[in-house]
Amino acid sequence: MEIKPLSLKKLTLLTPADRIPKMKIARQFKKLHLRTRVIQKIEEIPAEEFNKIFPSVHEKYLFLKTLDESKFDQFSFYYILVYEGSQLAGAAPCFTIDYSLDTSIKGPLRQFSNAIKKVFPRLFSIKALVCGIPMGQGQMGIMSGSQPVLEAIQRRMESLSRKIHAPIIAFKDFDPSYDNLFNPLLKNGFLKIDSLPMTRLELNFSDFEDYLKTLSSATRYDFRRKLKKASSVKIESSIKSSLDESTLNEVYSLYLRAVETHEMGFEIVPKEFFRLISKNMPQETKFFLWRINGTLAAFVFCLVSEGVLLDYYLGFDYTLAHEYHLYFVKFKEVFNWCLDHGIKTYEMGATGYEPKRRLGFNFVPVYLYVKSRYTILRPGLKVLSALLKFENFDPELKRWKKSEK
Repeated sequence: MEIKPLSLKKLTLLTPADRIPKMKIARQFKKLHLRTRVIQKIEEIPAEEFNKIFPSVHEKYLFLKTLDESKFDQFSFYYILVYEGSQLAGAAPCFTIDYSLDTSIKGPLRQFSNAIKKVFPRLFSIKALVCGIPMGQGQMGIMSGSQPVLEAIQRRMESLSRKIHAPIIAFKDFDPSYDNLFNPLLKNGFLKIDSLPMTRLELNFSDFEDYLKTLSSATRYDFRRKLKKASSVKIESSIKSSLDESTLNEVYSLYLRAVETHEMGFEIVPKEFFRLISKNMPQETKFFLWRINGTLAAFVFCLVSEGVLLDYYLGFDYTLAHEYHLYFVKFKEVFNWCLDHGIKTYEMGATGYEPKRRLGFNFVPVYLYVKSRYTILRPGLKVLSALLKFENFDPELKRWKKSEK
């Protein structure tokens, strides 16, 4: 796709209240000679050029390439690139989704909404263009302290959302390090909403016993009791960077069971993702597998790089998992693997907060920045976001939010 300069026409005011800020932004763009480009395949830009500006995280070029190739039914992917002259100054992965407004709801209300959706499948859905990735924390590549680059990304998102008929644009799950960059968005119609926090454990321990000493006596006793129960059966464990077809089928079956048990689901990963991630990122990909009497009882898919292990997806044969407390078996073995391989940070992602709190994980806040393109709908969006806050349906999350105040 040809790179085209940002035109002042694209920066034309939609409402009188925005006219002065946009004039300032237009002058900044002109001064910096910023141009934007939208591509739909990450391979349309060289990996070296993209990774040079993108943060050093798990989900960079090769991860995004895997998303492109995995044929997600739920999402269409875009990449907004910003150039200053010939130099890449900003890179923002984006995706479209028909977002279900009942995503955060749990319990009887969720059962009620699910019943309604069987008759009216799209009743609670609204199309959104989102900056970030469907899974994990939001990241973007941007010149340090360059507010005009973010504004260029935002304007291109608004232009693209009009083209694809998406009334909502959003920046998904960005941590507080982005606050200064994103705060000006709040003056331009965006709401800042608490998202599901990530969870993180710093591994400053000599061994597992040293770690156990940091837990409460009740948690420590409960943990030992569960591990003792697990030791009553032979559990065979293995670690692989890629899976043969038979094992992949077993893993994916357990993954789908896990999806079915989570009321607060967001993405459903195609089987092809698990196959391609091993091909594209063989050094970073780890599958931890546990078998009981030859049956795959549990798995964890992890990404590992630069001293960080990210526990991404897991699945259980729940009959065996509950009887032998495989969640805790899984945690101990992954924990020990991290210590043996010099991993300093163990991240588990969002949801399932109660056991993670007891295991000593810290909650890392992340935020959604959301805007309706239609000014008339913004008050309603504000009310709806307050009613459907994730913490309203997760007691452990609500307790954490109160403790942070």
